[in-house]
Amino acid sequence: MSRTDLVEKVKTAILISGGGSNMVALVKAAQAADYPAEIVLVISNRPSSGGMAKAEALGVKTVCIDHKDFKTRKSFEQEMDRVLREHDVELICNAGFMRILSPWFVRHWLGRQLNVHPSLLPKFKGLHTHERAIEARETEHGCTIHYVDEGMDTGEKIAQAKVSVSPSETSETLAAKVLKQEHTLYPNVLKDVANALIFRRTQ
Repeated sequence: MSRTDLVEKVKTAILISGGGSNMVALVKAAQAADYPAEIVLVISNRPSSGGMAKAEALGVKTVCIDHKDFKTRKSFEQEMDRVLREHDVELICNAGFMRILSPWFVRHWLGRQLNVHPSLLPKFKGLHTHERAIEARETEHGCTIHYVDEGMDTGEKIAQAKVSVSPSETSETLAAKVLKQEHTLYPNVLKDVANALIFRRTQ
């Protein structure tokens, strides 16, 4: 048995709603033998999510929990929580998951759920961040990885990556620049958070 076979892993799930480019970046990073997180599950709330086929192609188990199949937000979240616990998930990464989570769910996973947001928080919480950054004539923009709390994009910031905003910038070109940074930053942050969880287990 090699030393890498003995590397401890944090079982991690990724929540998506769309194409899943950040999910792909996380899964590919986690394929390294010495990476401290194992992506055991990808959940989408949309059956049409293109990210599901990408996850399956990468060999990751997928589950679709369509929020439209549930009468209440709580019943949807209870099913999602049940599936996460069924797979012994310890850490959640939101990656383009377009649902506002209730305080009930957030409290269950407090300190164990990360999110990527396409702005330098606390600036530009919510949607349309690139357009708003250009309208505000920002010279810097970027992305933030933060813990999820009960507010919208208000959780403790873990790390940020910056890009410059040129005078001729469009929302499309700026989005592409920021997304490239997300694909590097998120796997690095997950690695650090997973290592910290493993360290705490030993204390």
